[in-house]
Amino acid sequence: MEFEEIYYRYFRDVFRYIRSFTPDEITSEEVTQETFVKALKSLHQFDGKKDIRAWLFTIAKHTYFSYCRKKKCEINFAECENSADTKVEFVENLIDEEQAFLIHQFLHTMEEPYKEVFNLRVFGELSYEKIGMLFGKSSGWARVTFYRAKKKIEEYMEGQKYE
Repeated sequence: MEFEEIYYRYFRDVFRYIRSFTPDEITSEEVTQETFVKALKSLHQFDGKKDIRAWLFTIAKHTYFSYCRKKKCEINFAECENSADTKVEFVENLIDEEQAFLIHQFLHTMEEPYKEVFNLRVFGELSYEKIGMLFGKSSGWARVTFYRAKKKIEEYMEGQKYE
């Protein structure tokens, strides 16, 4: 696969992945661009054993952490590190059309507020702060509610693998 094709095929995925770390669109754009510069420089090292998207997400995560160290951003590295692997798998499920349909099917039956918080965060791309404001709650409440919704979906998807 040519690098230009990789760029056009996976740019949005990498951008959204970085947006899961920061609500700042400009930072996400910068980090995504830098990710692809690094990927181009190290493309010869990619052996094809892993999914290229996972490889790009790994580069993106490290690029974001480096960016934050340079800019002295405040981030919770432990939280990002712990959630990065599940984010990659979760995003991959959303990209696969059949998996996405199963997720949408489950979302349709999910109880509130999990359903709405999940939709606002993933499809509406709203920050936890804005979601909390919509519900008259804190950003922490929105974060926890989203996490619980995501866990419910992951458990459902796990159950679908064995059926």
